[in-house]
Amino acid sequence: MCCRLDMPSLASALRRGILAFGLLLLLVQETQSVQAAAAPDRFERISPAEAGYDAERLQALADFLAQAGSQSMLLLHEGRVFFEWGDVRKPLLLHSMRKALLNALVGQCVARGRLRLEATLAELGIDDTAPALTAEERRATVLQLLQSRSGIYHPAAAESAAMQAAKPPRGSHAPGAHWHYNNWDFNAAAAVLERACGPVFEAFDRDIAKPLGMLDWQACIGRWSEGDPEPDAAWLARWDGFVQSEPSRSRFPAQHFRLSAHDLALYGQLYLQGGRWRGQQLLPRDWIEQSTQPVSVVQPQWGLAYGRLWDVLLPARPEDPPAFFHTGVDVHMLGVYPLQRLVMVHRVDTEAGSRFTPRDLVQVIRLMHAARRALPPLPQPGSAAAASR
Repeated sequence: MCCRLDMPSLASALRRGILAFGLLLLLVQETQSVQAAAAPDRFERISPAEAGYDAERLQALADFLAQAGSQSMLLLHEGRVFFEWGDVRKPLLLHSMRKALLNALVGQCVARGRLRLEATLAELGIDDTAPALTAEERRATVLQLLQSRSGIYHPAAAESAAMQAAKPPRGSHAPGAHWHYNNWDFNAAAAVLERACGPVFEAFDRDIAKPLGMLDWQACIGRWSEGDPEPDAAWLARWDGFVQSEPSRSRFPAQHFRLSAHDLALYGQLYLQGGRWRGQQLLPRDWIEQSTQPVSVVQPQWGLAYGRLWDVLLPARPEDPPAFFHTGVDVHMLGVYPLQRLVMVHRVDTEAGSRFTPRDLVQVIRLMHAARRALPPLPQPGSAAAASR
């Protein structure tokens, strides 16, 4: 476990009379952290025109972000930035976007042959605090956890009062019969993953963050348990992730991540590239394709569906690849649009508090799409954009 060092903690250490050698080590760590924050990022820049977007319309988007209270936004075409607004290097809590990160870790574990999607909770020995899971509930499979179709409506960690109130009654739906966005499913899926392939944060650091070259992730992981003081912005700023335990509700904690817009865009680009990164297949392409197929049509009037730990937009034509995304408290968003070869990241400083609303996010999406002029031609073989895949 580590902690991001700040000046108040350094002053406190001095007051406690830490030995000079220990202080020197701390100063070296702080210098390295500052250098890392100042390092050039991982993305090439191109003009909006090169990406097929109108600069004046993107300025209207930038004006709206400032007015609405956004924190940052990035737009990438073929892995190159053509729109950048705000501090894209500041880590912030992902909220529910953590589920999209879990997708890659489960996919890698399945690809290694260490986790079977058809395995039932009974086979895996999964149960929870009283009232325990019923025999019917334990028929749910790992795949149904990922699809949020387990039919298990047990209390869960990191579940708001509104989420608890919206849950169907226990036993009202058989496994696989009904979709309900359910933190119990996601937390249990993370627990199953850890049993099969080790701790979630270690796997993310080793198999995702480092291969992608994330710059602002330092793998500093904290813990919060019920009864502890509520996490505030100062406490959150110490960590890149934390485990939220609420044993009175469930034995399965929630695993929270904090990432910058820059590092989250790297993750989205991995999915746009079919799991391939710098010549290596980090994540099976077929896993991405299967995960981003619409399984449960959630809001047909808006063409919204859910796949495996990803929201999915129903394509206008059957032959088109679906766009997919995940939001956090309806204001953060990571979106991947394969047809436009676009990755979109939008962040709000929900840790400090913001006036930004879910309706504002809808307007951000509208302005983003309205700025597109035409789809640029596909990169020619041998070009820099093609080689990056």
